[in-house]
Parts: sequence; C-alpha cells; structure tokens
Amino acid sequence: MVAHDYLTQRGGAERVALEIARRLDAREIITSVFDPANTFQGFDEFTITESTSRLLHSFGGDMRWGLPLLAPAWSRMPVVDADVLVCSSSGWAHGLRAHPDTLKVVYCHNPARWLYQREDYVKDQSKPVRAALGALAPRLRGWDQRAARTADFYLANSVSVAERVKKVYGIRAEVLHPPMSMDIAGPRSEVADVPDEFFLSVSRARGYKGTALLIDAFARMPEQTLVIVGVDPSPSLPTNVIALGTNLPEPKLRWLYAHTRALMSMSHEDFGLTPVEANAFGNPALVLRAGGFLDSTIEGVSGLFIDDETVDGVIRSVRSFPSEWDADAIRASAERFSPASFAQNLRAVIAGSLTL
Repeated sequence: MVAHDYLTQRGGAERVALEIARRLDAREIITSVFDPANTFQGFDEFTITESTSRLLHSFGGDMRWGLPLLAPAWSRMPVVDADVLVCSSSGWAHGLRAHPDTLKVVYCHNPARWLYQREDYVKDQSKPVRAALGALAPRLRGWDQRAARTADFYLANSVSVAERVKKVYGIRAEVLHPPMSMDIAGPRSEVADVPDEFFLSVSRARGYKGTALLIDAFARMPEQTLVIVGVDPSPSLPTNVIALGTNLPEPKLRWLYAHTRALMSMSHEDFGLTPVEANAFGNPALVLRAGGFLDSTIEGVSGLFIDDETVDGVIRSVRSFPSEWDADAIRASAERFSPASFAQNLRAVIAGSLTL
C-alpha cells in the first residue's frame, strides 16, 4: 500500500508517488485530498482513499491553508494492515498509523519545510500568516517528531535531505534518488508564440522556488526569453517572460523540454526532477548550486551551476551559457535516474527490511 500527503498538484513528489505505486503493484493509495483535475492522470489506475475532513477539501488545492488540519486528518485515518506501507512524505503521510506487523517505509522528499526551513517556506507569506505558522509550529513539530519515529525504515531522495532527516529526527536515512518517470517518447504538441530560442523554468510560484529571481533577471535581459510552467499569465510580467499556467498538458511540456536551450532553476530543491527531465530530452540545465541539484547535475556534462544567488549572478550565467552541448552525454546522465533502477533498489530495501 502507498500513501502520499495530498494529490492536488502536478509536482515531482506526485510523480514519484505514482511511480512507487506502479512499481510495487499497489492497489490503493491513501491521501488527505485527491483533486484529479489538478494532478496526474495515472492516479485513476488506483483506488484512492481520502481523509473524511470536509474542510480540507475546501481549500482549492492549496494545502498551505490546511496546515493546522493535516496532522489530525492523518492521525484519524484507519490503521493500515498490510505487508508493506510506503509513505511518500513531505511532512504528513508519515503520520499514517500502521499495524505492528506492517513494514512501514517512509520515502522522504523533505522533512516538513515550514517546520524546519521556515525561512524558505514563508518568503512569499504575509506577516499575519508568518505569525500564525509560528504559533502552530511547536505543537505540530511534536506531532511530526512522533510520526517519524513510527517508521521501520527511512529513505531520502537526496544527500541533502538525508542530512536534514538526521539533523531533525536523529534518523539515518538511506539515499534513493527518485525516478525520472516522464515518457520522453510520448506525443509532443507545439506551444504557440514561443520563439525558437528560450530558457525554460518548470516551477510553482513559491518563495523558496526562486521563480521571482528568474523573472527579475530576465526583465533586464530583453534579448532573452524565459518560458515558465507553473505560473499564471499576468500583465505585470516582462514581455520576454511567457507564463503558461499550472496545468499545461504533458504533450506541450514534452515539446518545451525538447526545444529549450536549457532548463533553469534557482530553487532550493530537495531533489528537483525538472533538470533530469530536460536532460532526458538531451538538453542541459542551468541551476543553483544547492540541494538536490548537486545530486542530479554533472557539471560540464549535463549542465552548469549558478553560484551567485542574485539577479546579477543569474544574468552573468545566462549570458555566458555555452551554445554547444553533447546531447548523448546529457541523455546518459539522465539514465542514472531510470524508473527500472529506482524500482530495483526500492524492492531491495523492502526485501532487506522484511528479513531483519
């Protein structure tokens, strides 16, 4: 059986949860809220069990408004009685209770960011929201610590996340990089009004994602174009920044990956699948030298790093970015994160844990 925090968006964690369920031949996925219109279609292959909290379902997919309700919602879920339970968690699903005979494995995308990396999480929040989160933190931190200790085995999606798990919970987590599960051979559909040469960002408009920094940098580079998937169009955006919204169909996303000059991100990612997805199409990445990007990007082979986290630093990196790359070497780098390799390693962890 598989559990995931909430299925209300199209993000890397949701792709991983779907791949885990498929590779383990799961029949059921447990989650707090399921919004099929705003997450990946593949979840309709499974029986989805949701929280009974009506209020949680009223937040329109933005679960940041539901933070005080998520812990009790997960605590009230029925106890899972199965051979294996894999919790795909960024802070909530690991609270799902399991029968004493059930092997409970947590695949940790990151310890709850708003509890342990609040400076990143609240960057784009108002002072009242920051104050409310600060007031809630001590009680929910206690719940989170207790939930972490119910796991039999912890996996982390990157070296940096494993270090955070050790620091936050005192738990040693084994690193298992997530799979690149996008079907690169699938259909592609051209995106209208996009120039022949452009940089691509696939990222939601969250403070720690660094999207605003990219927009500010490209505002000073009118000769360059930035295409953003994950941000809604707005008249306030510079004319050379094209925002395509949050629900771009996969054929159009594949077309963008195949035609971009480079995937860009200034995010403090836990792992960050988007550079690997671009690499799978033979195109490089230009990303912040931090977090999970250190695991996924081979400097000079599959992309380059940005060391200066400022507008000027981004501008210098874009303007000096090489025009020629070895597409075969880039694709070979992406193969390190194949679904087959991920599934083999995940099954080995479960088999080894069952024999302990």
